[in-house]
Amino acid sequence: TADTMRTITLIIVHCSANVEGSVLRMADIRAWHLRKGWKDCGYHYVIPTDGTIEHARPLEIPGAHCVNHNRHSIGVCYIGGLAADGRTPKDTRTPAQRKALKELLEKLHRQFPKALIVGHHDLNPTKSCPCFDVNKEGYP
Repeated sequence: TADTMRTITLIIVHCSANVEGSVLRMADIRAWHLRKGWKDCGYHYVIPTDGTIEHARPLEIPGAHCVNHNRHSIGVCYIGGLAADGRTPKDTRTPAQRKALKELLEKLHRQFPKALIVGHHDLNPTKSCPCFDVNKEGYP
């Protein structure tokens, strides 16, 4: 219900830091985060290379994806972000991921019109994640 919803001021875009073409999905990220001792997948949404929008952590529950910003944010992660060498940051989004990310961010923007859409790097410059400039994408 709306009264249990958190105040959302940020929608933060991430990459999973996997090599381009990775077949990982939300369930894999969830399993990894659970192995780290977390309660659930740290993100609210995960977008695999096929462009499916997979729901992870419920929106009512703070994520675990951006230090000092989890309480008031939604975390969206696309699978990828590294070149084939497994080290070099790269925008590896497939056309399906680009389309799905745009649709999801537009939907979240309608739901939380005052929330800023930013990349993880915008809040933590030591990170290259999500390996593209979210501000230049023309999201709402």
